[in-house]
Amino acid sequence: MEYHLPVLAKQSIEEMSIKSDGIYVDATFGGGGHSRLILEQLGPEGRLFCFDQDPDARENLWEDERLTFFPANFRYIERFLKMEGVRKVDGILADLGVSSHQFDTAERGFSFRFDAKLDMRMSQSGEVTAATVLNTYSESELQKMFSSYGEVRNSKTLAQAIVAARNSRALETIQDLSGILDSVGRGPKNRYYAQVFQAIRMEVNEEVAVLEDLLSASVNVLKEKGRLVVISYHSIEDRLVKKLMKAGNVDGSVEKDFYGNIYRPFKLISKKAIIPDDAEIKENPRARSAKMRVGERTADQALEK
Repeated sequence: MEYHLPVLAKQSIEEMSIKSDGIYVDATFGGGGHSRLILEQLGPEGRLFCFDQDPDARENLWEDERLTFFPANFRYIERFLKMEGVRKVDGILADLGVSSHQFDTAERGFSFRFDAKLDMRMSQSGEVTAATVLNTYSESELQKMFSSYGEVRNSKTLAQAIVAARNSRALETIQDLSGILDSVGRGPKNRYYAQVFQAIRMEVNEEVAVLEDLLSASVNVLKEKGRLVVISYHSIEDRLVKKLMKAGNVDGSVEKDFYGNIYRPFKLISKKAIIPDDAEIKENPRARSAKMRVGERTADQALEK
């Protein structure tokens, strides 16, 4: 079974506008699909730095003196690049979300297709698991999580059901959670389950905060004319990327100088999100919700009226 089929592979590499002697970052190494394509366009002087906090991803590495792998969360991109004496790069690629391998490995607990412990950690070094969240969060915290990250329509009812169930005994397995979802679920079962599991996974791995850190760091790390390419799978992630590329920060607050000129640290390469075509979605159904946005770093003094 293939570890992970990279989404928008050809398009993302094209949008990176790779220079043969450039320095690039693949923030989400996974199965190495995007990294291989980047290396194909790099000459002997080029360099590629890859991040992945999942220990399983290391098994996909291969020997290439141009490639440096960091077994770490990409939120620490600045710190690790500085350790290598690198302060600026020509491009950053991030394919967010969960790899096919993680979904298909039952014991990781990412998929409701299997029964396993409620885990969902992308890094096994993390202390917080899905079980931690479900057994310790207050009803209001659970409701907010399901509503914000999963857009679950009956998030209050679901939160109440979870609290009631755990008062009898702790929730430990996917089957424990499934019993609750079956009793309160609304609409198509698979969609409801997917929304709930997505919300829990995003909370366990702090995915929003981690993305905010990467996006904020990209402003500092990218050279002038360096490209930021982000493939997201959730509306919250996509909004953060849009705000960053429009205003230079994840809050979307516009910075102006004394004369009222607006600071634009990124130029949008594509005003609309780039999405997979029907052929790719047919080959890889997990690509159906993907949206790719591309920004090019402008000069630090770039202003517009």
